[in-house]
Parts: sequence; structure tokens; C-alpha cells
Amino acid sequence: MIEQELRGALAAALDGLPARQASGAVERLIAHYRGETPTGAPVLRDATDAAAYAAYRMPATFAAASAALAELAERAGDWTPGSHLDVGGGTGAAVWAAERVWRADRAARTTVVLDWAEPALALGRELASGVEALRGAEWRRGSLRGGGGAAGGGLPEPASADLVTVSYVLGELAEADRHAVVDAAAGAARGAVVLVEPGTPEGYLRIRAARDALLGAGLRVLAPCPHDGACPLVPGQDWCHFAVRVARSSLHRRVKGGELPYEDEKFSYVAAVRETVPGAPAGARIVRRPQLRKGQVLLDLCEDGGAVHRRPVTKRAGADYRAARKAAWGDPW
Repeated sequence: MIEQELRGALAAALDGLPARQASGAVERLIAHYRGETPTGAPVLRDATDAAAYAAYRMPATFAAASAALAELAERAGDWTPGSHLDVGGGTGAAVWAAERVWRADRAARTTVVLDWAEPALALGRELASGVEALRGAEWRRGSLRGGGGAAGGGLPEPASADLVTVSYVLGELAEADRHAVVDAAAGAARGAVVLVEPGTPEGYLRIRAARDALLGAGLRVLAPCPHDGACPLVPGQDWCHFAVRVARSSLHRRVKGGELPYEDEKFSYVAAVRETVPGAPAGARIVRRPQLRKGQVLLDLCEDGGAVHRRPVTKRAGADYRAARKAAWGDPW
């Protein structure tokens, strides 16, 4: 399985990294991600930073990107991307996620990872080198700032890939650069754009603004939203996010200093497509954990009409009740 290959690649690449050095880099990255983000330069400054990030965050970002891409694949039916551009891809979590989702359908998919941090690209290239399907990926250095720059040609040209992903990147950018990246992603996508951010109120707001920009660029939303209307949630009161459970390897636990064999990664995302991509959004989406009560299940649903409602599903509903008892946060309904 691709998850096991990723774990093996991470373990091999990080073998020999001094624990104290890795811990120091992890602590700095944690402080960075919890604080105010400097936006004039890459977060990952050197090989140690890239290694620490990969060990500390890559399993979770891979899981979140996989969940978002799986929802796109579910809604888009037989559509398969023949090319993939990962903007701000760093060590390549979204590239591994795309391979997980569409591995059985891979023919000759071309993959380009664009990032402004050379240490992250170098590690991403190393991690992918041991997987035959990913060896042909191109790891290209380029600015993620709106004006481009001498460091590698700036943002990608329009109409450059069937699938464009931007995961865990927007929060590292100044507002103007964030808008430029989203606009470039929309212009570069022949088929679909998938954006993923941390499942925080701030991450949700970035996804919400990016969703509006994608709709303005002529794309339509396939997931998670069941509609193309305005988001019904009120900023400051609620936010749209989901969660995926991540199994921690021994390396992951050691770097994070955790004891539990798992963690839950919360994320916000949007998957939008061109009219050339088939499929339709779900009729409704479960946006909070279902609550099981005696004889009923309470589902908080974002619905096609553009509103969030709590729907009780009782035993009288028969098959729907049985389905509701098995339903999970984030599932279509």
C-alpha cells in the first residue's frame, strides 16, 4: 500500500538525523505554525527543517489530501487526471495522495511539484525516488509570490494540468500572494482544483475565500459543498472542517513526543471542477459528528438549498436510520 511505502521512505530518509537536532527544528516549526507566519520567505530553510517537517507533519497532510482527493474521485465518477500540478507541494504529500486515490487508473500521469523551498523539493524527490510510479515526477523550484521572481519562474502558466492541488500552503502566504496562487491554480486547471488547509477557523476562511474565487473563475464545486451558493456558516460562530484519523508510526511518535498510536488531523478543503469533468455534488453533507440518541440519530447537514439544518433520523425511517447509525462526519447524505 502507498501508505506503507511512504512510511518506509520517511524512515529511510530520516535515518541518522540526530534526535536533538530534529527536536529543535520541530519545536521551531510548531512555534511558527501556531504563531504569526512570515510570508516573505519559505518556512523550511534547510535540510533539517525539511526532514523535521516531513516526520512531524507529512503523514497528517498526506491523510488530509487523500481524503479530499477521494471525495473528488467519488463525485467525479470515471474521470481520472492524466497530469497533476502540485503548487507549493514541498515534500510531496499531495503527490503521494493522488497516487493513493488513482493508483489503479495510472497510465502515464505526468506530475510537477512547484515550490519555493529547495530543501523541501530535494527531500520530496528523495522520498519519491523509491516508488516506481513517482520517479518521473518533476520537482521544480519557483516563486509562490504574485510577482514571480528570479528563484524559478514564478507561478504556473494557465491550462497546464488536469488536476491542480494546493495543500497547506495558503496560510504561509501574504493575502495578495494567496489570491495570486488561487487564481493561478484556477487558470492552470484543465479539469479540477483541490485546495486543502488546516481545519481551523482561519483555515476555513482561507478556503471560503478561495472557493469564491474558483466559482468566479467559472469552476463548479463538487465537494464538500452540495451547492455553489454562499456558505451558510457565520464566520466567528462556526466553520466548515472535517477530520481524518492518522496512524502514528514509531518515527512519528518519537518526533512528536506522543504516546497514542493515532492522531486526528482536522482540515478544510474545496474541490472544484471545469464543466468537462462529469459528476455532481452530494445532495447533502454531514458537517458535524452524528449524535446517536435512543431511537434516533441527529445529523447536522449542509444541504442543496444552501443552509445547515439538524435532521433527526428515527427508527421509523428504516434503511435511512440504519445508514445514519453508520454515517460519519464528512460523509455525503
